Amino acid sequence: MKILFAGGGSGGHFFPIIAIARELRKIADDEGIVKVEMILYSAALSEIELVLLSREDIRYRWVPAGKIRNYFSLLNFSDSFKTLAGIFKAIWSIFLDIPDVVFSKGGYASFPAVLASRLLSIPVVIHESDTVPGKVNKWAAGFARRIALSFSESAKYFPEGDNVALTGHPIQKSLLHGDKDAAYNIFGFTKELPVIFITGGSQGAEKINDVFLDIAARILEFAQVIHQTGTRNIDGVKKRATVVLDGSPFASRYKPYGFLNEADMRDALAITTIAVSRPGAGSIFSFAACQIPAILIPISESAQDHQRSNAYSYARTGAAHVLEEQNLTGHLLVAEIRRLLENQDKLQNMRESALEFARPDAAQKIAREIINLALEHTQ
Repeated sequence: MKILFAGGGSGGHFFPIIAIARELRKIADDEGIVKVEMILYSAALSEIELVLLSREDIRYRWVPAGKIRNYFSLLNFSDSFKTLAGIFKAIWSIFLDIPDVVFSKGGYASFPAVLASRLLSIPVVIHESDTVPGKVNKWAAGFARRIALSFSESAKYFPEGDNVALTGHPIQKSLLHGDKDAAYNIFGFTKELPVIFITGGSQGAEKINDVFLDIAARILEFAQVIHQTGTRNIDGVKKRATVVLDGSPFASRYKPYGFLNEADMRDALAITTIAVSRPGAGSIFSFAACQIPAILIPISESAQDHQRSNAYSYARTGAAHVLEEQNLTGHLLVAEIRRLLENQDKLQNMRESALEFARPDAAQKIAREIINLALEHTQ
């Protein structure tokens, strides 16, 4: 059995693929399926992603793809040639690989492989992470055999039918099994103070980094902070933190990281009291599964304004509050964090709402459908 993954280009597309791949292997082992071979077709991946693919025994094929922007740019012209080259490479590669099913996370990086699969009559399964779907998934929905959704709000963009299911967003199950006692020791924190997790997602967010650093000394007076800055930003953040926390007796309460690997993220989530984050689907569903109240800060301009839509969709459950980026100030962020920490009943209600929203079995459900389609295809 051979499964082809299409997507990547961001952590929000890459890490769900890893979660599903693990569930595919588990189902195959449980059901005595002799061998499941997995391949990822994507444009450029980071070094971290390449290492993780190797560890998960997922083969990688580089397939170029260009972005389609909603505004005039000369890059649209040059990227069209990347996409065309990617389509030809994907057709030839799929002809050689002969996958039983193609699973697509959407996004520009998935387009060549999905189009090639359509032309070669390979069954396609798509997953939409956001409340507002991207162009590739809306197009692929016309022929996809299965359509999995993270948010119920996105259903209106897809054809009605029994091939559409609300699954939630696939997350790595290991994130649910952190050891609190061990985590406090690993980060050098005390159990007597709350832990605030600041993140802009796997790639970081400069705006959130800057606003936090403006108020870092004030927050560290009453809380401990784990800060995922993004690998590109870590050196600058550390330098500035050294200055703003110079002379602070609480500087040891601040732990900045460029990127938290799976084990570190598991430990961080185990002890987080409140998360301050961009509202990517991966972040939202991870916080929900771990019952972490969240303050979400959507980026001012995102494709189809999906971050803002994601944030308010989740906030309506009661599990999160939203701060608009254009209104974001250090004073406002400190006040919001304090307001939540001083209302334990509110925090508990947010935890309960998060748990009700959570769908920790999303990867398992999607993997099950992929296996079923693959078995049909091989018969």
